[in-house]
Amino acid sequence: MNKQPIIAVIGLGYVGLPLACLFAKKYHVIGYDIDTNRIAALNNGEDRTLEVSKENLEAVLNTSLVGTTASNGLRFSDCEADLEIADYYIITVPTPVDKNNTPDLTPLKKASELVGLVLRKGNVVIYESTVYPGVTEEECVPILEKKSGLQFNTDFFAGYSPERVNPGDKERPIEKIIKVTSGSTTAIAQEIDALYASVITAGTHKASSIKVAEAAKVIENAQRDINIAFVNELAKIFALMGIDTKEVLQAAGTKWNFMPFQPGLVGGHCIGVDPFYLAQKAQQMGYYSELILSARRLNDSMGAFVASQVVKLMIQNDVKIKKAKVLVLGVTFKENCPDMRNSKVWDVVDALIDYGCCVSVYDPWVNWRNRVLPKEVSVLESLENTTFDAAVLAVAHQQFLSMDVRKHLNPSGVIYDVKGVLQEPVDGRL
Repeated sequence: MNKQPIIAVIGLGYVGLPLACLFAKKYHVIGYDIDTNRIAALNNGEDRTLEVSKENLEAVLNTSLVGTTASNGLRFSDCEADLEIADYYIITVPTPVDKNNTPDLTPLKKASELVGLVLRKGNVVIYESTVYPGVTEEECVPILEKKSGLQFNTDFFAGYSPERVNPGDKERPIEKIIKVTSGSTTAIAQEIDALYASVITAGTHKASSIKVAEAAKVIENAQRDINIAFVNELAKIFALMGIDTKEVLQAAGTKWNFMPFQPGLVGGHCIGVDPFYLAQKAQQMGYYSELILSARRLNDSMGAFVASQVVKLMIQNDVKIKKAKVLVLGVTFKENCPDMRNSKVWDVVDALIDYGCCVSVYDPWVNWRNRVLPKEVSVLESLENTTFDAAVLAVAHQQFLSMDVRKHLNPSGVIYDVKGVLQEPVDGRL
């Protein structure tokens, strides 16, 4: 890097925005998103993901950056022409799965088409979106070549650096998490590694190839998925035996090499999705994954299991199930975070509705504006003057940890603590 580079970050969600803000402390950064409302909000210092505070956002905002100015700062744009001056393009768009759990690369391909239209000789395109091994070079690079008319590894180059953002985690911001990097040539790999190393204080790990870096990302979350599936299966077995799973795990955890995984609902944009990407690639190679997909199926079954346990407790307390009023506390995929992507709490809600219950949800972290919800679900803005036949603590938001849940229940009401965090006596937990 012989000159101060200009960096364009494509996609300003939970991954792209914190990354753009970090690079903007040292470089001229263009933050691009197709969502015009998102751009307008960010220009006003408002981040709906709550990953970047208004103070930190305003500290790096520099709307005076124009032309080829190379001073540091961040400006937001939804105009494709603004991307033409960049030297590095970092793509951080979502990589979801469809209703059949098949990887959906549409956002990634559209972002590649966009970058291909503005790509110039000498540019480097870095992907951070989660993919299975081979996507960068086999799916994205051909799009870049076609749209730009340039030749890969001669006119432009590519790299892959998997995102490791942990939404809602203020103790481990992006700069404090070791960054895996890779490049399409030895020299470019070194250049990309140096770029990230200039802002990542935790350090970097340069992988030997793009495919190695891609594979590292998908197995990180597949490993967690498998381990959580194991303790979820234990929770099901011990429920049949009348044994408290939490107490069993505490006892087993006294051994030095026991891994402290906890049972729960496994959703979100990573653990609940990434294993399908690895399994898909394995299937393309003629191998049908047994362990990975079995773990996914087991974890996806936990919503229905939780609902069945709640209903069982209600029956034991002589609570009539049909039209029973059930409160679900928390609907995001994890605690202290407004992210509802792939939240498995809705599986619990759906199952309770199927049993005939009337379900109300309460989550102080969610902005319910423009949210589309099942018509059978009531959204509560407050718990004042409310009583229920059952309460399900589904997400361990800080607001719930010391809450007196029992005061919102009828005399025979039950509490089911999915996360095992409530201080008061509960009637059931995973």
